[in-house]
Amino acid sequence: MRILVSNDDGYNAPGIEALADALGSLGEVTVVAPETNCSGASNSLSLRRPLSVQQAANGFYFVNGTPSDCVHIAMTGLLDFQPDLLVSGINNGANLGEDTLYSGTVAAASEGFLFGVPSIALSLVERDWSHLDTAVRVARELVSHYVSRPWDEPLLLNVNIPALPYRDLAGFQTTRLGRRHPAEPVIKSATPYGEPIYWIGPVGRARDGLKGTDFGAIEQNAVSMTPLHLDLTQHNQLAAVSGWAGALCPN
Repeated sequence: MRILVSNDDGYNAPGIEALADALGSLGEVTVVAPETNCSGASNSLSLRRPLSVQQAANGFYFVNGTPSDCVHIAMTGLLDFQPDLLVSGINNGANLGEDTLYSGTVAAASEGFLFGVPSIALSLVERDWSHLDTAVRVARELVSHYVSRPWDEPLLLNVNIPALPYRDLAGFQTTRLGRRHPAEPVIKSATPYGEPIYWIGPVGRARDGLKGTDFGAIEQNAVSMTPLHLDLTQHNQLAAVSGWAGALCPN
């Protein structure tokens, strides 16, 4: 089992170091991760500048680019093999609901999935690495289960883990994405020269956190597992758009 590990917090983040160590006995682990924290990078690729790859003393490869850059480079030239599984994380904070659209953690997993590799994104819900040991144990259990019972076809799985002692977890739930309220207002400030600057505000509270959602699972202290797909087509609106566009006249 060849396992590619990446993240968005950077190659020296506690989450990726603990994850790689935990998976080492389950397969051949290769780490390719960003040089610096790239939280919120989403699926961006660096197309206007060259990228460099270096190797740290612990064997991790790090790239001066985004999480998607890391996985893309790994898949298209850095590695001489295609991994059997990609695991991204462990992220310092939740990736629930619409967070998945912004998340570099999910983006790294998405890039692997685009190349046909089964991919798992792992996030620890609370920041500051609280109960990282719990997330590591969950990650190992999931990957060990995959090794013994692989999926019939590649999946993209988004996993969120409550920041609790392992004994307090309420099992695993398969969920759909919930929804958040809009984010809090921007935080206005100024440079030392009086120029206005803005900080993006905190995420909003859950708007749809009912039973069956990822928010709902976390509220119940359960590990949330959400299968994602990358087809953004709104299929039930194709007919409506077709009818609307039918009235357009070609030039």
